[in-house]
Amino acid sequence: MVNVIGLGYIGLPTALMLSSHGIEVVGTDYNKDLVDTLNEGRTTFKEYGLDELFQKAISSGIRFTSEYQTTDTYIISVPTPYDKFSKKVDACYVVAALKDILKVAPKGATVIIESTVSPGTIEKFVRPAINEAGLVVGEDINLVHAPERIIPGNMVYELLHNNRTIGADDKVIGEKVKALYASFCQGEIVVTDIKTAEMTKVVENTFRAVNIAFANELAKICRHDNMDVYEIIRICNMHPRVNILQPGPGVGGHCISVDPWFLVGDYPSLAKVIDEAMKTNDGMPDFVLNRIYEIMKENNMTDITRVGLYGLTYKENVDDIRESPTLQLLESQERHLATGLKVYDPYITKDVVRNQYHDLESFLNDVDFVVIMVKHKEIIESMEKIANKIVLDCHNICSFPGVYHL
Repeated sequence: MVNVIGLGYIGLPTALMLSSHGIEVVGTDYNKDLVDTLNEGRTTFKEYGLDELFQKAISSGIRFTSEYQTTDTYIISVPTPYDKFSKKVDACYVVAALKDILKVAPKGATVIIESTVSPGTIEKFVRPAINEAGLVVGEDINLVHAPERIIPGNMVYELLHNNRTIGADDKVIGEKVKALYASFCQGEIVVTDIKTAEMTKVVENTFRAVNIAFANELAKICRHDNMDVYEIIRICNMHPRVNILQPGPGVGGHCISVDPWFLVGDYPSLAKVIDEAMKTNDGMPDFVLNRIYEIMKENNMTDITRVGLYGLTYKENVDDIRESPTLQLLESQERHLATGLKVYDPYITKDVVRNQYHDLESFLNDVDFVVIMVKHKEIIESMEKIANKIVLDCHNICSFPGVYHL
């Protein structure tokens, strides 16, 4: 039996996938309301294919509880934030989950850490916690790192098809964990050492962050000299060895916007390109806010309450607002002692910010200037409803004339 610890955006789909492929699974989370919701037969966030997977797992006997189980295999899938001053990973949730596991785990149990951590985190924080409990790694407890590699909006498909990395001290244990993931994973599964597994996951997200930053920096340069960044990228990408990404209003989520900072925190004198790339991405919400003020001035607008931000989530067609560029923009506006921007997102049904709307028509009726922060399917299909508005299109999805861009 596998006890999955942490039933959030990664832990829940992983638990459901294992269960629906014949593995006995118990999901554990300290959040009693979350556990109660799952036990009532409802998922806790929206994700394509998740409800169907949930029903398969229920039929296969998955259980949800706040109690840690006594079993031979544990998967830790809890958040790993970073300290915003030092930029170092904060492993407190991983260590707390581990300590609770050690209270009930039998001798020889395997603890698999799926949470993304910086290289050396398991050496610095996880092994010492096991030693402090009077246990020996490799004898009493086996350690494995199997970092997740899925993206909200396509989780179910990517769990099935993405390649995986298994980091282990003991290759025999690594192969056993590989077999566990192979129960559902159709991609290639590589077994390596723990520190390599830690590094590869962080590097993957850092590569993406740096490439996004290049596109965002191009947008800033082109704005400064009145050039069309999208046309420039289109032409450059005709080169067979060039593939520039599209700029955007910022980077959110709990991967690309967070993980690269781990390297900056651990290697401050070495990770110079990464540091500058992250600063570029983090600065995009402020750049958008400045564009809003520029466009308002150009159109003789003085009432900020007639400006609306379309989109609260960090990416399209999901309900995930972690590190959302819109939230960052609103926070920046408040730091400048200004408020009033209206906000609407079809995927966010609960009030999370002030001046939040819950239907598109009411939102559009109350604004003259729409800022497209997220390219949800809804807005792409509703272009005729904003054609008579002032529009700042942060994703280059509008085809009608007069639209402003980054």
